[in-house]
Amino acid sequence: MTRETLYDDGLIILDDEAITLRRYYFPLATGKRIPYGRIRGISVRPMGVMTGKGRLWGTSSPRYWLPLDVGRPHKDRLIVLDLGGRVRPAFSPDDPDRVLSILEQRVGHPIEHG
Repeated sequence: MTRETLYDDGLIILDDEAITLRRYYFPLATGKRIPYGRIRGISVRPMGVMTGKGRLWGTSSPRYWLPLDVGRPHKDRLIVLDLGGRVRPAFSPDDPDRVLSILEQRVGHPIEHG
């Protein structure tokens, strides 16, 4: 069965079943695939020096994990997924408005803007 790609910026893929964060796991840079049904909440945070803008991979906060993205210093918004665990995947897509629109349709939860 072929999945329909709804968004792909090279690092983040949204298809009709899940979101895939490429280069998520350290040090092998393998991806993390998250079915939409596992997502309990979505929040958007402005990115600054203390909230991910200078972080290319990993975390400076034990609450979030960011996949490798060398372009992150030039981006201004961080999307955080609540999967029910202590550590939340966070990422910075090239087109955050489009990603948020797709996530809102697929997940059905309101998006928290903070």
